[in-house]
Amino acid sequence: MKGLIHIYHGYGKGKTTAAVGLAIRFLGYDKKVVFTQFLKGSDSGEIKILKNLGTTVMRNSRDYGFFPYASLEDKEAMTAENNRNLSESIVLALSGKCDLLVLDEILDALSVGAVNKEIFENFIKEKPEKLELVLTGRNPSEFLIEKADYITFFDKQKHPFDKGVKARESVEY
Repeated sequence: MKGLIHIYHGYGKGKTTAAVGLAIRFLGYDKKVVFTQFLKGSDSGEIKILKNLGTTVMRNSRDYGFFPYASLEDKEAMTAENNRNLSESIVLALSGKCDLLVLDEILDALSVGAVNKEIFENFIKEKPEKLELVLTGRNPSEFLIEKADYITFFDKQKHPFDKGVKARESVEY
């Protein structure tokens, strides 16, 4: 099977959830999954279950907060972790140790400069033929739009956050 590139992007809820759903489908067929999150460090239900199902999960060691408002020290630490996780994910993908690679929030990490764009784009150009690749976040570049096989846009029409309801355990995380 030829591996394709998926982009789940937009401003609505469900991008990570869709990526987790595909990961679970792959796991159901005894495929190897690597799930790498960028800009995230807090515990979440999907990470717990993916780990329990044998998924390799990489993410920040802690939650640094919203990147644009983080201190310079936290931005540097987060970027270093993001680059390390990206590099480790690429090594696993290139060595055939995963059938599905999810790079969750990579689009946002790229847009704020919190991950090395050159390393990422070189990987996209050299993606193993059989690797299925999922990219989530907001505002994919023209380069990625051209490379993608699937592009799904999530558009928020209504969300409880607009009424001041905070993120809820088991629903938003």
